[in-house]
Order: sequence, then structure tokens, then C-alpha cells
Amino acid sequence: MSFTLQLGQKAPEFNLISTSNENICISSFDSKFLVIFFTCNHCPYVTGSDEVTRQTANKFRDKDVSFIAINSNSANTYQEDSFENMVLRMEEYNFPWVYLHDADQEIALKYGALKTPHFYVFNEQRELIYTGRGVDSPLDANKIKINNLELVLDELTSNTLISIPITNPIGCSVKWEGKDSHWMPPEAVSYTHLTLPTIYSV
Repeated sequence: MSFTLQLGQKAPEFNLISTSNENICISSFDSKFLVIFFTCNHCPYVTGSDEVTRQTANKFRDKDVSFIAINSNSANTYQEDSFENMVLRMEEYNFPWVYLHDADQEIALKYGALKTPHFYVFNEQRELIYTGRGVDSPLDANKIKINNLELVLDELTSNTLISIPITNPIGCSVKWEGKDSHWMPPEAVSYTHLTLPTIYSV
């Protein structure tokens, strides 16, 4: 059994608190398409590409695409990833997505989040049609040559076959409670060694 969510599988439901102190679940969104991505506050791969993700979210806002960001990182590993700092970050940057806190990391496990950032795109039936990276150079936006997320959303919103449904998520490892900052669940390690040989751990 694969660690991370597979193409065609339904989006696992959740009920998480947002930085605006609202309980949010998938049924909270009536938009046609959903982008759910695992992120955090501290990772340089996140901070290096957030503005590109903002541009993509804004581009597709009028095409019935909603963006949902989830932080599953343990604040005991990186204090910067605490809920309080999530709130401060949203106040500072006003990103065009809801920012949710997966405090017990249950949702990260349900989705099989491998990295921050790790993107999942769902169609109208809430079936997974893309998983992987947002861009090919999240650490340095000036070196981006391919925006995979934008490509997928262009195809999805124009009812075109998804040309590249899976890519390697590039970023920092999810920070699991009580574990070393580079630790990954054994199933995830096996999965990445077998199928995702070029992802990075920070």
C-alpha cells in the first residue's frame, strides 16, 4: 500500500481550525476544483515559492478553484510553525487561501504528505488528479522554468487531459511530533526511495 494518496482517490475529509478561528472542512467549499497543499511557516522551499503560489491562486480564483493550505508540522520541532505564528504570517502576507492547523498530524498521514510544500489537486468529484511539486525551483523563484501547478490547473479548467499528473514534491520533510527533524514514517521512506528519488530533506 502506498504511503501517499493515489490518483483517482477521493480527498480525505477533515475538520481543522483556520487562522481566522473557523472550523473548516472540505464541504465548506462549493468551488468546482480544490488545491490542497501541505505547507508551514519556516521552510525555505515554502517561503521561496509562496509568492508564485499566490499568483497561481489569484489567476484561477475566477475559474472556480479554491486553495487550502495545511500546516501539520510539530511546533516542538520548529517553534516558527506554531499556530500563533501561522496567524501572524497570514496577517502579514494575506495569502489568498485558508490556512489550517493539523495539530495532531492526522490529516498529513491521511494524505500521505511527504514535503512542504506538497500539492494535491482535486476535480469536481473530489478525486485526485495531480500530486507533487508546485514549481521546479521552489527555493529560488528566479530559477523557475516549469510551474507544474499552473500547467495542471490550465488543463483542468479547460477540460484537457492532465499531461503530467505526478511529480516529485520538492521541499522540507514534514516535522513529525517527537521525532528527529529529518524523520519520515517507514512507509514514506520506502515510497520515496522507490518512486521519488530526487526529493530533498531540510
